[in-house]
Amino acid sequence: MHFDTELTTRQAADLLNVSRPFLIKLLKEKKLGYRKVGTHRRILFKDLMEYKKRSDADRGRALDELVAEAQKNRMGINWRITQHSSMHALYPAKK
Repeated sequence: MHFDTELTTRQAADLLNVSRPFLIKLLKEKKLGYRKVGTHRRILFKDLMEYKKRSDADRGRALDELVAEAQKNRMGINWRITQHSSMHALYPAKK
């Protein structure tokens, strides 16, 4: 998809794998840019991908903090973080 492509709120929500009402909330909170065409909102694909990149980075940092805190408090399991296709997962560390 070209970066100048405009998406409907349904298309944008589907790409982020979130509900349309949640996407509308992001737009109202100005966390994601858009323009209005009549009564309809349009989101640039470029802006959506920038938001996704920021959101993924924030989620990764939060996960890193959780793992560090768990290890600091010796919660019994060492964890390793893997990242695959911008999704983070926790797995018990191999011995």
